[in-house]
Amino acid sequence: MECNFIWTNREGHGLGVIMNYIAKNGSIWVTATSQRPRVKALRRDPRASVVISSMGTDMGPGKTVTYKGRVKIHEDQATKDWFYPAMAKIISPYPAPTEEAAIAHLDTPLRVIIELIPEKTIKFDGDSIAKSSHEGTIPGTSS
Repeated sequence: MECNFIWTNREGHGLGVIMNYIAKNGSIWVTATSQRPRVKALRRDPRASVVISSMGTDMGPGKTVTYKGRVKIHEDQATKDWFYPAMAKIISPYPAPTEEAAIAHLDTPLRVIIELIPEKTIKFDGDSIAKSSHEGTIPGTSS
């Protein structure tokens, strides 16, 4: 349900924020209002990353997948029409008690939908690394 969405500011520092996301058609989709610094930064430099953790899943903790890519910022009604109901299913009952209320919460002036189109996927499996460490082997090698 949550990812760490990461972008770069004007000074070159990586910044991130925890956001709800939707995975659809090979992309990761999030939303914010256009006056947010991250949206302004992404308009300047569309490179971004998303990190998703296994915490809270049946896989247990210690695993992540990072998607590195470029974003496309959507402001069209057609995107909002499918995105808002899909996101409402994820965020209801917080910050809104029903899916309808969540859609109303999302459907505000200046809102944009951010699509991260992955160019590279980086997987991390802490269990595998821990096992290799205890066995004295180097992960990714056959010795």
